[in-house]
Amino acid sequence: MIDLEHASHCVYKIRYHMVFCLKYRKKLLFDNDRIEFFKEVCSEIGKRYWFKFDAIGTDGDHVHVFVGAAPRYAPSNVMQIIKSITAKNIFKKYPDIKKQLWGGHFWTEGGYIGTVGDGVTADIIKRYVEKQGTEEEKEAYSQMKLLDFK
Repeated sequence: MIDLEHASHCVYKIRYHMVFCLKYRKKLLFDNDRIEFFKEVCSEIGKRYWFKFDAIGTDGDHVHVFVGAAPRYAPSNVMQIIKSITAKNIFKKYPDIKKQLWGGHFWTEGGYIGTVGDGVTADIIKRYVEKQGTEEEKEAYSQMKLLDFK
């Protein structure tokens, strides 16, 4: 279970699963030194922007990031911050990588962002929504209470 985060005027629990692909799907993140450097940069990003990195994994040509951020940041902004700062730092430390990526970009333009909750999956939400207004729903819940939705 993920702990609640506290800001000056709110309490939140927001986590994202993000996937970034390297430009041209080049397998440039297999080297342990590069992977560790990527994690170090993410750690510094976390300190600066108050992001919480729970897990980072790579398959060489793409990266999976499990990260939490305050509600002040839109998911696309979280992705933009991570991608831009990591690319800039990787190019600075490993200039040979820039030569392998004609065009000068480390990441592809797109990516994947999914929200993650404690045990709440898309199937659970879909089932809940589909039951709304049915006799089955009325039998299960005489009145919907926020605490009952898990």
